[in-house]
This record gives sequence, structure tokens and C-alpha cells, in this order.
Amino acid sequence: MRNSKGSCDSRPDRFPKPVRFERQERISEDKLKDFHKLELGKFYHVYNRGNNRENIFIEDRNYAYFLQLYEKHIPPVAGTYAYSLMRNHFHILVRIRDRSETSAHSTPPSVSPDPSQQFSNLFNAYARSVNNAYHRTGALFQRPFGRIEIASESYFMRVILYIHLNPQRHGFVKHFESYLHSSYQMLLSDEPTFLRRKEVLDWFGSKESFIQAHQTYGDEKGLEQFIGGDD
Repeated sequence: MRNSKGSCDSRPDRFPKPVRFERQERISEDKLKDFHKLELGKFYHVYNRGNNRENIFIEDRNYAYFLQLYEKHIPPVAGTYAYSLMRNHFHILVRIRDRSETSAHSTPPSVSPDPSQQFSNLFNAYARSVNNAYHRTGALFQRPFGRIEIASESYFMRVILYIHLNPQRHGFVKHFESYLHSSYQMLLSDEPTFLRRKEVLDWFGSKESFIQAHQTYGDEKGLEQFIGGDD
């Protein structure tokens, strides 16, 4: 990644080719485990939606609680670059930490948590809370959750744009900047955050370039190929 001064940080200079996982009607438990495997050191666009297209966020407090659980389960195994939580689906951009990083963030430090299991723990914990709060039963999320490996710098940047523009695309707001449940405004603020804010802004070159890129692609032309399995 090139920062605003033109130098490179410690991120990999080259991305592998993208791997796209298609949903299947039926999948065995053994294959499900392999499907969910997230490889260390790689970037992923992670997404999912409500089972049977049901809402996964019922009221405003649900978004905050999901992020609270997210901060508990995911930072030990992944850095987060962008997210957007919408009524019946979500998009998140992460980099899975390598083994040395996961060990340093885990408790005890010698134990490296499994990234796929951490995401499962997040989704299961949130689903239990929703089922209890709203007296529902059964799966809340579709299984398995979607993921697309990020294969290049331009791919990474376009996925960030797509994630932030998604609420506007689905008509939740007229202008994406005003949506309260995405990472766009937090990336522009100076408030403490679990997001990899500096890396994101450095990747775009500056805060101003970050804003300009979002405005340029405000119509989302050319971004559809990066959505994965969207509603």
C-alpha cells in the first residue's frame, strides 16, 4: 500500500488471484468446515444476509450490539477496514492476521484462535441474543457466510467504495454519507476505533482523496462485480 508520502507500509506488495465461493443448496458438515476456512494473512470481503431474507437488525440498538460483539470476537483474528450493516444483510472488509499477529492478540498469548471459528462465534452470539429478545427460533443468518478473497489494490479500494455506497444503493438513505451504520464517517473522524483507519486513508492517498473517490463512484458504476452475494 502506498501512503500519502509515496512509501510503502508492511502490507503485502502483491495480492493472490481472487477466489469466489458460490453458495450451495446443500453442503455436508465436513465441506462446510472447509468452506468457512479463512486463510491467514489474506484479505476478504465477508458478507451475509438474514435466513430467508429476514431482517437481522430489528431496531437501532441491534446495530450497536452487533458491533459490541464484533469488537470482542474479531480483532484478535482480523483487522477491519470497512463495514456496512443494513437491515437484512451486511458487508465487512477484513485482513486475517497471520499466526504471529493472532498469538500476540490472543489470551493467553500462546494460543492462536481460529479465524473462521471466531466469525462463527460472533454470528452465533448475536443470533442467540436476537432470538431471545424477539422470541424467535431457528437460524438468523444464511449458512455458510460469504467471502471473496481480495486480489489486488484496486479490488481492495473498490470493495471499500461498494461497502460504503451499499446503503444508498438499497434505498436506506438518499446519500451514503448520512448512513449511521457504516464505517464511512468513523474513518473520517478522529475518534478511537477498531478500524484500520490510517491504512485505509493512506491507501487512498489522503482523507481528501478518500472522500473524492466515494463521490466519484457515487453512482456505483463499475462496482457491481465486487458485491459477492448481495440482496
